Amino acid sequence: MVKKYLGKLKKVPTDKIYLNINNLKKGTYTLKIINKNRIIKKMTFNKK
Repeated sequence: MVKKYLGKLKKVPTDKIYLNINNLKKGTYTLKIINKNRIIKKMTFNKK
């Protein structure tokens, strides 16, 4: 079973967004950045 989490940010006051992965379990994750319902960046990373 694949769990999906969705989060929406209000206007961010800077041009940097930090993603803290300390509480994620070990495994492979996919991060998708969406602008106007289109994926503009898709990246996969491993938590060891």
